[in-house]
Amino acid sequence: MKTPNPHQNPTPAYVGVDLGKETLDVALAGQSPCRYANDAAGIAALVKALQAWPAPVQVICEPSGGYEQPLLEALWAAGIAVSLVHAPRVRAFARAQGRLAKTDPIDAAVLRAFGELLQPAPLAAPAPARERLAALVQRREQVVNLLAMEEQRLAQARDAVLRQLGASLLKTLQKQVAQLDALIAAQIDEDDTLKGQSARLQEVKGIGPVTASTLLAELPELGTLNRNQTGALAGVAPYNCDSGAHRGRRMIRGGRIKVRRVLYMAAVVAARFNPILRAFYERLVAAGKPKKVALTAVMRKLVVLLNHLLKNPNFKLA
Repeated sequence: MKTPNPHQNPTPAYVGVDLGKETLDVALAGQSPCRYANDAAGIAALVKALQAWPAPVQVICEPSGGYEQPLLEALWAAGIAVSLVHAPRVRAFARAQGRLAKTDPIDAAVLRAFGELLQPAPLAAPAPARERLAALVQRREQVVNLLAMEEQRLAQARDAVLRQLGASLLKTLQKQVAQLDALIAAQIDEDDTLKGQSARLQEVKGIGPVTASTLLAELPELGTLNRNQTGALAGVAPYNCDSGAHRGRRMIRGGRIKVRRVLYMAAVVAARFNPILRAFYERLVAAGKPKKVALTAVMRKLVVLLNHLLKNPNFKLA
């Protein structure tokens, strides 16, 4: 029998927290489910209760459209471990347990059980500079999306007054995109780590400032991963779909959609202008691969290369 290591970190008590706009439903083993308000006072009360627990705790919660951010910041400030887990994984876990009903207290209990069985790694608190960069990049994407929608509406408008109003709004949105680009560039320049990483990423043909800033904001793990982890987090790892003698088409799934979106545009450029990746793309197409499949392969090779560049500062591109 293996002798326990007294210096080994004890298994934490997992706490499931189901986040809502106004409430936090909390499930802890051996305790009745409880509810806190999702505001400063409620979060402070929850943190105080978790700090009073006799054993270390680890909170398990899901992304909730930004409503989770105040709780995450409070837990990090208090030194309490927290994991943010993918909602579809938790729902699949609940179905596997035979839990078909769905309420906030049930969801909190499922999150706790998910933590106890799978023990997800805690989420590290982001550096302030990278956190602000992520906020700026996210806002830029929102404004760009608004700009695209307004351009479509303007193209369909027939009334002269409506067209004038639409054109005025377009100018405002375009001005905001330019302002956000300047803020993002300034944020990167102010931080030596971000500045060096952005320059390193842009050494690759096909990677421009927008792609580089998005990768730094949405994939902060870049430079610390292995090949398989890089592809999976970027959402470009192909997964088998085989059964018996049947060999199904491999498909990509999961990952971070914003990362995959900018990688797609970067891959389109790289497949035309990057000599190495263009040759790789053309070789796949010549071998009979559909163009979309070949382009996805370029996306994966591209993000793996970018991870390698950040991980190995002395590596020189050919």
